[in-house]
Amino acid sequence: MKGVFLIPGALSLVLAGSSYAQSGETAKAAPKAEAPKKAAAPKGALPAPAAGPKLESESDKTIYTLGMAMAKNISVLNLNEAEVEAMLAGFRDQALNRPAKVPFEAYQAKIQDLVTERRQAGAAAEKAKGEAYLAKVAGEPGAQKKDSGLVFQSITAGTGEMPKATDTVRVHYRGKLIDGTEFDSSYKRNEPAKFPLNGVIPCWTEGVQLIKVGGKARLVCPAAIAYGENGRPGIPGNATLDFEVELLGIEPPAPTPTPVPAAPPAAPSPAPKK
Repeated sequence: MKGVFLIPGALSLVLAGSSYAQSGETAKAAPKAEAPKKAAAPKGALPAPAAGPKLESESDKTIYTLGMAMAKNISVLNLNEAEVEAMLAGFRDQALNRPAKVPFEAYQAKIQDLVTERRQAGAAAEKAKGEAYLAKVAGEPGAQKKDSGLVFQSITAGTGEMPKATDTVRVHYRGKLIDGTEFDSSYKRNEPAKFPLNGVIPCWTEGVQLIKVGGKARLVCPAAIAYGENGRPGIPGNATLDFEVELLGIEPPAPTPTPVPAAPPAAPSPAPKK
């Protein structure tokens, strides 16, 4: 590798020169012209990240991607800049066989407590934001709020049949978080999804039954009828989800197999002659 990927650990120092103040009286001698000073960073602002290594080889790029994957796996911790630096210091010391700065066994036991604490805090904040988002969407023209909490909004009216919960449907869809982050899209895969309606999240089971074939609708799903408190990769706990669903068709039911007639019983063997 050309270098080791390190995120800078110390804040940059801003050196401010003393400013020249001129009174209302005429100065005896004009000061020498000074180069314009850069504006001081706002208090508490983080420095711009360093450029990092040049990712030239396939190995460099793969290892960089490994770091991204690890970060995604711990996104529930919602680490700030200083905490990322602390984590990287531990990673670096362990990976390069350097002496540990804290006793590993003592603090390993605290990891799960930290994860639980951060997950609960994140879920509580996500729930509050989701409730506000649902209230906002429910007030939009054409929106219908159901008893389950689902907010249904027709985009394009269909002309075909409406599916039942026991039907298998074929749909195109995209799903996003309330901040606009798209976490899934059959449109991007260029391949419709097919599934039984009673085998998906309750929000979809209810909402897709309200769409006629050929129609498109928006389903805004509270966490209780989506992925709940635990979420899933890419979806925080207690997340409200915003889907656009296009119902392409209802799959015909699989034919009932014709029962195979039972073989007739074998004829009894004749009794032996005496």
